[in-house]
Amino acid sequence: MTPTGTVSQRISSRPREIEPGVFVGRVVPTAERRQIGPFVFLDHMGPRALKPGQGMDVRPHPHIGLATVTYLFEGVGEHRDSLGSHQLIRPGDVNWMTAGRGIVHSERTPAEARAAGGPMHGVQLWVGLPKAHEAGAPSFRHWPAHSLPCVEQQGASFRVLAGSAFGARSPVETLWPLSFVDAQLAPGSRVLLPADQPERAAYVVQGQVVCDGEPAGQGTLLVLTPEREAGLSAPNGARVILLGGAPLDGPRYIWWNFVSSNQEAIVEAARAWRAGRFPKVPGDETDFVPLVGEPHFA
Repeated sequence: MTPTGTVSQRISSRPREIEPGVFVGRVVPTAERRQIGPFVFLDHMGPRALKPGQGMDVRPHPHIGLATVTYLFEGVGEHRDSLGSHQLIRPGDVNWMTAGRGIVHSERTPAEARAAGGPMHGVQLWVGLPKAHEAGAPSFRHWPAHSLPCVEQQGASFRVLAGSAFGARSPVETLWPLSFVDAQLAPGSRVLLPADQPERAAYVVQGQVVCDGEPAGQGTLLVLTPEREAGLSAPNGARVILLGGAPLDGPRYIWWNFVSSNQEAIVEAARAWRAGRFPKVPGDETDFVPLVGEPHFA
């Protein structure tokens, strides 16, 4: 469906099983929309209630040419990577892992949270890297919730996770112009989304919103028309992820966990993973996600 006016596209999340028993809502990429600014991937995890003894486990797997961004609304996760990073991530924190020429990481429910059970809810996004940084050194950074600015205005709370928005700038360092905001809208509120990025979208995490007459519920991405302000209201309250930025410097190819402007780089990364040439994840050395199939590009 392609509406007119402020909203140029509507995209609904589709269920995907990323590991046995681990389901997410895949939002981007789709055939209709490959990226929003530099954001080439968006998964919505949960909301899910984990029983005592249950966990969400994503085994060690590789990436190239992108940065993974993990953000939780509820629950706790445990990040480990092949640089030796070991980090718990809690609601409101930002985990930003830059793969560059290659990194391996795992994402699991930590032991204490697994024993107790509880909610799990969050998003993971991939940000494509500019060509000059695609083959750069991998890195990992973590910003706790208290370090990220929060702006209250128009009946909403905006936590600026990356880039600049609503008069605040996040300390999260990025390699490309972008914005990433967690917006919580009070019942009856209406906010104005400025046309401050070449490409912008709003993803409804919880609740219902109306964008200049266009209603949308949980699991819906509204791609906004460039160079037009958008009014977003939430009659009964809602939580929305706002993202946007400048398009990357050329097209990007995506296959499995790899992103690159060069198809051969993806083919070589697949060979390296299959041959065991990627580094191990300290503390999670024995398990891994096997590669199935060969790289192909639409």
